[in-house]
Amino acid sequence: MAGASLLIAGCAATRSEGMASGTDAEAEVTPGEDLMQEHGVLERLLLVYEEAARRLEGGEPLDPVVVTEAAGIVRRFVEDYHERLEEQFVFPRLVAAGREAGLVDVLRRQHERGRQLTETIRAGAPDGRALAPRLREFSRMYRPHAAREDTVLFPAFRGVVGRVEYRELGEAFEDHEHELLGPHGFERTVAEVAALEAALGLEDLARFTP
Repeated sequence: MAGASLLIAGCAATRSEGMASGTDAEAEVTPGEDLMQEHGVLERLLLVYEEAARRLEGGEPLDPVVVTEAAGIVRRFVEDYHERLEEQFVFPRLVAAGREAGLVDVLRRQHERGRQLTETIRAGAPDGRALAPRLREFSRMYRPHAAREDTVLFPAFRGVVGRVEYRELGEAFEDHEHELLGPHGFERTVAEVAALEAALGLEDLARFTP
């Protein structure tokens, strides 16, 4: 976790503030970009889940704290923050505009099922092998879930929101992040996930190159 602390300290600006370049500031992160960056955190958590499941299935050593902490981040960051943004700001606007209503229904049901799985994962299991299928189920659902949101839902959302409202929503998202996660909540969460990756030996991106 010491590395996580250094990573947090190195983040001098929040996502919306950007970095200064001369007299011009970097463009603000839009709501769609914001949500997609958060999907990146989810993808890294799914990698942790999948590695944990592999070890449980193979009878390899696994510190159960890694799974518990990963599930805690899923609950705090993905479900209580990211998904609530979608449910409060994105889904209603699409439904009101008559866009992607069927997709929204499926995504809502998957949010609910994901929360049920998270409760099971956080509770653990006497036999670790019984926990592995729940980790696999969560990952199997959320990979296509996030991909469909990135490629269908968020572009449709951008299409039904005017430029001024879109900018205002970006500010609302930032305020919501600070309220629920505190200052630099995104950066701190990324650092926590990175620490879990390191605990499982997943921190070296090059190892995934075929």
